[in-house]
Amino acid sequence: MDTSEHETPQALHTPSGVGVVDKAAAILDALEAGPTSLAELVSATGIARPTLHRLASALVHHRLVGRDLQGRYVLGSRLSELASAAGEDRLTAAAGPVLSRLRDATGESSQLFRRQADARVCVASAERPVGLRDTIPVGTRLSMKAGSAAQVLLAWEDNERLVEGLNGAVYTPTVLAAVRRRGWAQSLGEREPGVASVSAPVRGPSGRVIAAVSISGPIERLTRQPGRVHAETVMRHAHNLTELIRTTHTQAR
Repeated sequence: MDTSEHETPQALHTPSGVGVVDKAAAILDALEAGPTSLAELVSATGIARPTLHRLASALVHHRLVGRDLQGRYVLGSRLSELASAAGEDRLTAAAGPVLSRLRDATGESSQLFRRQADARVCVASAERPVGLRDTIPVGTRLSMKAGSAAQVLLAWEDNERLVEGLNGAVYTPTVLAAVRRRGWAQSLGEREPGVASVSAPVRGPSGRVIAAVSISGPIERLTRQPGRVHAETVMRHAHNLTELIRTTHTQAR
């Protein structure tokens, strides 16, 4: 007989009355203290072991909970994504002027990408006003398997998501290692033949990569080594956006 309806999660002081939600919240509350074994979760929450194991497995499935290398439960990467999305209005508002300055400094169209599930989405852009350009309208969903922005958005992920993201990708683990080492990525015809791009990470208040600032345009103009030409400028503007996000976060607290 399942006795889960009679369990009282110890980590919750004001239950909502919806048992399964209260228990899931109790698990997340307990994990706030750090990596925790199943036995420790049972002790911390007061939830019966079979029920807790079932709920924890469901939370792992939805990436609200993860597992570390020792098999202990930890808070999942989806929570960071949701926290980042909650601040998306601040991010896109701050990005507009930064992308305009980046466009003017490089002469190329600039974009801001965020990861959403298995795609990257352009959430802000500043188009080159004249001449041949790479146009990526706001709202465009692109693959995470190709392009410099995809490299940046994947490079600093945890090992499990890194391995999953590399499956079928144009770029390789060696390429992502270079991205982490130098702090920027470049691509030549990965997303679209004849198009080159350079990207750098934008980090949230916690230091996690939450977006990628990019420029893109024809290879003939960016050259076959676009990073050598533009990486310093792209990284500087990505850093400026990171600092703006941190400042607005501090002011909002």
